[in-house]
Amino acid sequence: MTTPINTQKQLPDFALTVSLCGTGPMGAPIARNILSGGLPLTLWNRTAAKAQAISGGRVAGSPAEAAAEVVLTVLPDLPQVAALLPGEDGLLAGWAAAGIRNPVLVIHGTVSPVAVAEFAEDCLRDYGLAVIDAPLSGGTIGAEEGRLSTMVGGPADAVGRLTPLFGLYSSTVVWFGKTGAGSTVKACNQIVVAATVTALSEAMAVATAAGLDLGKVQSVLAGGLAGSEVLMQKGARWIGGDFEGGGSAKNQLKDLNFIAEIAKDSGLQLPLSTSVRGAFEVMIAAGDGDLDHTGIYRSILAGSEAAAA
Repeated sequence: MTTPINTQKQLPDFALTVSLCGTGPMGAPIARNILSGGLPLTLWNRTAAKAQAISGGRVAGSPAEAAAEVVLTVLPDLPQVAALLPGEDGLLAGWAAAGIRNPVLVIHGTVSPVAVAEFAEDCLRDYGLAVIDAPLSGGTIGAEEGRLSTMVGGPADAVGRLTPLFGLYSSTVVWFGKTGAGSTVKACNQIVVAATVTALSEAMAVATAAGLDLGKVQSVLAGGLAGSEVLMQKGARWIGGDFEGGGSAKNQLKDLNFIAEIAKDSGLQLPLSTSVRGAFEVMIAAGDGDLDHTGIYRSILAGSEAAAA
């Protein structure tokens, strides 16, 4: 899909300048929805061609050139965000050159709640930079359709100003508290996602072993309590055996490692998350880390075959 579905969402009077860094599978549709909402948008991506492919945006040659009053980042993890700041081509230099004194940096990627809270404290103290963590749920389809669920942590006044912007690509925007809170909620979300993906993969493995029609099995599951957004968006992957692209297994494991970090800090025992984490470790060790996380199905079948040998 190359055009947004949320064409009724308009925000032409938003007073702050906005840029977006990271025009990958999630960032690109978010950018298109912002532009469709009537806002000028500056784009930066390490591979410039991906930013240039988005019609209507102004493509920056460096993070410094993308230094707007609000910078949205849609990047894999916190180190990639932090790398945008320093140097003559970095955001800090760009904000200084543009005379922007109180910029806001939004982190839409899934990051460690502990690390992002520390990062926000450092940025505010050292640079006067407000950092908002606003991880997303809904996948690429949700991004394309402008119906992401955005869970937000950060200064209340800054979040309040940006909520209308988030609404251009989200159907649900909820503020939970200080920076790091949004990422904690995302961890809760990812427990459910990872467990659901793994449970559905096991169900499809059982159905495959029994020689059943996976499409018919899925239609029954979808009509009852087993129905889910994961099944709706990902069901065709199990039927067709195509696990290329999508939300990678290595990113799923990254999220599960964050969950383990939270559990350790909180003194919680999370048996299901621990088990699912182990399953994804096996998958990635087998060389399937770049596959969609539903590819855990292949790992389940391979493990079963090895046990039977």
